[in-house]
Amino acid sequence: MPQPRADAQRNRDALVAAARRVFAERGTNAPLDLVVKAANVGSATLYRHFPTRRDLLVAAYAEEIEEVCARARRLLSADDAVDGLFEWLAEFITHVSTKRELALAGTAGGEGDRSTLFESWHAAMRQAAGLLLDRARRRGAVAADVRAADLVTLANGIAMASVDEEQRARLLDLMRSGLTLWREYGLHKRQRNDMEARPPTR
Repeated sequence: MPQPRADAQRNRDALVAAARRVFAERGTNAPLDLVVKAANVGSATLYRHFPTRRDLLVAAYAEEIEEVCARARRLLSADDAVDGLFEWLAEFITHVSTKRELALAGTAGGEGDRSTLFESWHAAMRQAAGLLLDRARRRGAVAADVRAADLVTLANGIAMASVDEEQRARLLDLMRSGLTLWREYGLHKRQRNDMEARPPTR
């Protein structure tokens, strides 16, 4: 597949960046003229890259996903593996809380590929969480049987159910405490099983 010319790629990038700003400020039904103006391109350029509003919404949301995933990669260098993991989960929760409308608008009217889009986006998030979880697991900071999908599901639940930032932070703290207690329980259980398996001393 031929690569787009540099100027065409710049225009596309400018349109997506402008769309993200405009949709965040004005909602997903904002006039596309505002996107064109913010990107400093012509309407023909917009429709050449994105023939429909839905095409632009999907591209804008995909860029939001990539930003969250890139943040996970950067947090791999955090001093504390668990701090890095939960900093990312906090940002994931904010993403779900603030970008849900964009994700739904981008998949509206496309029943055939809505599930495909959501699955690809969810897979990217699980992979990002997995990078940080694996690092924490290698440090012995979390139990070996915790899965990235578990953490993403719990964090998504916090984003969907919480009523404000204070509650989101409190629920995430509870999640972190539970993860720590889960690990300690597993360690204590193994130690107890090891002790019970030892022959009695005489």
